[in-house]
Amino acid sequence: MSERIRVAVFFGGMSVEHEISVISGLQAVYAFDTSKYEPIPVYIAKNCEMYAGGDVGEIEAYKDIEKLKKGAVRVSLVRDGNDFLLVRYPSKAFGNNVIAKVDVAMPVVHGTNVEDGSVQGYLHSIGIPYAGCDVYSSAVCMDKAATKYVLRAYGVPVLDCICVNSKQYMKDTSKSVELIESRTSYPVIVKPVNLGSSVGIKKAHDRAGLEKALEYAFEFSDTALIENSVENLKEINCSVLGDKNDAQTSVCEEPINNDEILSYADKYLSGGSKSGTKTAGSKVGGSKSSAGMADTKRKLPADISPELEAKVREYAKTAFCCIGCAGVTRVDFLYDTVKDELYVNELNTIPGSLSFYLWEATGKPFAELLDDLVKLAFKRERQQESLNFSFDTNILQGIKLSHGKAHVLR
Repeated sequence: MSERIRVAVFFGGMSVEHEISVISGLQAVYAFDTSKYEPIPVYIAKNCEMYAGGDVGEIEAYKDIEKLKKGAVRVSLVRDGNDFLLVRYPSKAFGNNVIAKVDVAMPVVHGTNVEDGSVQGYLHSIGIPYAGCDVYSSAVCMDKAATKYVLRAYGVPVLDCICVNSKQYMKDTSKSVELIESRTSYPVIVKPVNLGSSVGIKKAHDRAGLEKALEYAFEFSDTALIENSVENLKEINCSVLGDKNDAQTSVCEEPINNDEILSYADKYLSGGSKSGTKTAGSKVGGSKSSAGMADTKRKLPADISPELEAKVREYAKTAFCCIGCAGVTRVDFLYDTVKDELYVNELNTIPGSLSFYLWEATGKPFAELLDDLVKLAFKRERQQESLNFSFDTNILQGIKLSHGKAHVLR
């Protein structure tokens, strides 16, 4: 048998979606075809330290994080020539400090500081092949306002919005509220501009509710996005897999919420789904805890007409490609059932549970989805190798520094 591909799966991180990332990451670790791959779980703690080995790959160990870290090895991902290594940090004076050699990285992280291009930027800077969106598309999709601007330019329907930052709001609350009211009409949705998993979102029906919703959103981000609420709402999600040159869409789902909006609790704490798999859903979560997005109550497939489904899948693919996404992304839609109006709400570049349940319903097992993600990572690496990032010259040979000033020697 040929040597297996070593995949470092990174999860956790300094994010309010930390715990959900742990679930999603371990679901992926458990679902790999181990005849082809050697998954290496790497836990990123909330203080950004990375750990491998010990019980990092066991979901039960995360009930006591400090104990887990003491039994694991703190590591750093480094490049050594053409090799990528997880090494002990700090290193020991004697003995081997290499914990594992890595062929490809798979970030399964959610939220700010990790999914927004930060982790992707580090992976890109050392040159390791990595799965999923690149730095640019990750950053754009994390900013909900920026996403709207790009999508609108490509003819994808989105709701109008207004953004207010906390400094402006605190300086002159009345002026900020009046500006919002001049651009929107109640009820409105208020949310942090750069968070997912329904964190920090509230619906406001009047000025008092608006002020409370803004103050709540500012607990999670320094900028809040406000948009009109879609009444008679049906939420529809569709996943996209591939890259901007070749992408395919999954079947659509219809999440079921218990309140006016789909909340964090609806997504991750409701339970009751039967769409998990033995390799992912039951190993991570079980009957008494969350199995991530795989555990959300939903209609799968969504209860929509064939015509609407075709429109959703078309817009999902267009949104994915125009922003330059790669890997697997979930595109979330808002549909007004009375007005027959459809809007893209947001793109999740590393969706909860990697949207494996949508692909299983489409006929692609989780292991095959992961296989596709690794292949896409190597495809992008080959494309990068064909590009020029420097010239065959060294202008530093003609530079002389004197008292902090540079002089070019000609």
